[in-house]
Amino acid sequence: MFYELASGVGLPFASRVGPLPAAAFFGAGTAVAFREAGRQPHSRDPLFAVLNGVLLSAVISHFSTWPTTKVAGLPWLTECEGLTGRLMPPYNFILYVSGVAAFGGLLENRRGGLRGAFVLALMVPWLMDEQRREYLRLLTQARNRPAWWNRRLQQRPGRRRLGG
Repeated sequence: MFYELASGVGLPFASRVGPLPAAAFFGAGTAVAFREAGRQPHSRDPLFAVLNGVLLSAVISHFSTWPTTKVAGLPWLTECEGLTGRLMPPYNFILYVSGVAAFGGLLENRRGGLRGAFVLALMVPWLMDEQRREYLRLLTQARNRPAWWNRRLQQRPGRRRLGG
């Protein structure tokens, strides 16, 4: 999330609430979830399985929505949310690390793993559509209200074709 913001393409919900509130939401949520994951009893595993399912859904929806190629037999984003070129290797790395962590969390939270799988089935299609809508909102906002956080989107031509 913060890589996208620093790269000048915004982040989820930035088109609706602004970049700083969106960053605060994701930053605080991540910090709390990370801290609590090691402190909570196993009875809370289903909650963490849902969180891991949401994170894994976001990763899968990125690879399903945006143009990819194959690198070492794995999907590799060539463009995503206004990011291209030299910005893509770190972004792919971030997505893969996040995906592996979320998958590992689902395995660790065995008692809630089915809930996490259910979340995947619901969230991936919804997130694919939402990414398209959010990207179009961000493009419009960058054109109508240019700012530091949407600077890369100001250089983008109108609508981009998205996969899926």
